[in-house]
Amino acid sequence: MYVVILAGGSGTRFWPVSRIARPKQLISVVDGPTMLQRTVERVVPLKPKRILVITNRLQADETECQLAGYRRQVPIDIIAEPVGRNTAPAIGLAAALIAARDPQAVMAVLPADHFIRDEAGLRDCLQTAAQAARNGYLVTLGIVPTRPETGYGYIEADMALRGSGPFPVLRFVEKPPLEQAVRYLESHTFLWNSGIFVWRADVILEELASHMPELAAQLETLQFGGDVWDVADLEPQIAAVYARVASESIDYGVMEHSQRVQLVPADIGWSDVGSWSALPDLLEADQNGNVTTNSAAHIAVESSGCIVSGHGGLVATIGVNDLVVVSAGDALLVCPKERAQDVRAVVEALKLQGLDRYL
Repeated sequence: MYVVILAGGSGTRFWPVSRIARPKQLISVVDGPTMLQRTVERVVPLKPKRILVITNRLQADETECQLAGYRRQVPIDIIAEPVGRNTAPAIGLAAALIAARDPQAVMAVLPADHFIRDEAGLRDCLQTAAQAARNGYLVTLGIVPTRPETGYGYIEADMALRGSGPFPVLRFVEKPPLEQAVRYLESHTFLWNSGIFVWRADVILEELASHMPELAAQLETLQFGGDVWDVADLEPQIAAVYARVASESIDYGVMEHSQRVQLVPADIGWSDVGSWSALPDLLEADQNGNVTTNSAAHIAVESSGCIVSGHGGLVATIGVNDLVVVSAGDALLVCPKERAQDVRAVVEALKLQGLDRYL
């Protein structure tokens, strides 16, 4: 198995810790290693033949720095996109690279910025998906929902009389209103779309040719030298391809149209960690419901329900409730917990005011 990690996101909702050059996947959100490092660590036990990390040119140096130590365990290639084009071109590029060396190889595709509590469970799901992928299926992991979530996409699967799966996928559904999300939860046939995929390299390239022929045609122009993995030599060709392809997700471009999609249910303690307000689901709170990360300590005097990230220092709060308090050394964020999704508005304001040093 090859592993492809998509690591090009901007992560503006974790400002001020996340910045353009160090977005969410390159920071530590829940203490310890960064999210990208955690993603690598959870797939290393699968003994992949290689790990391909797709990032962008602004983040390539930091990505290289963070992953250098892991090369003692597994070959890692870092591919810097010249410009963001969503997931379909990134996945197509990785598939073309793998297929040039090993056409029928199974490749697992994972985002770099997700939290997974049960990492052994994830590996089991990936192995199950790989079995179906070897038979020519496009397999996605569907997260078993725990609440009527309106912020995620859903996948409906035919789960009747088929044991534990994989199950045929019936349809993909956009983020639903609450009433619809409640029905999905009660049906037990709708799962959250994780953005985690497993397939053979040649099969996904065939599906791209069927459903995204313009992208497939551009990928076919890539000329590989004697050493396929010398990705630095491919940079001019990749730049030419990206100048000609449209921005599109693999879901819209392929998965919603293919007749070869199957789903493996995954109950693995998954979160996409969409904003600071997600941390109470990931970290243990104190007796007053305060959650603290990346801090020497949090002194909470008559304070409850707060989310605190202290840039390694001590944070004290007095008489406040349900706040997000985040220090990044040169910038401080304070907002009500229910407004955590609005942090991106701060980023936009910084751009408008020319305060680029804080971006």
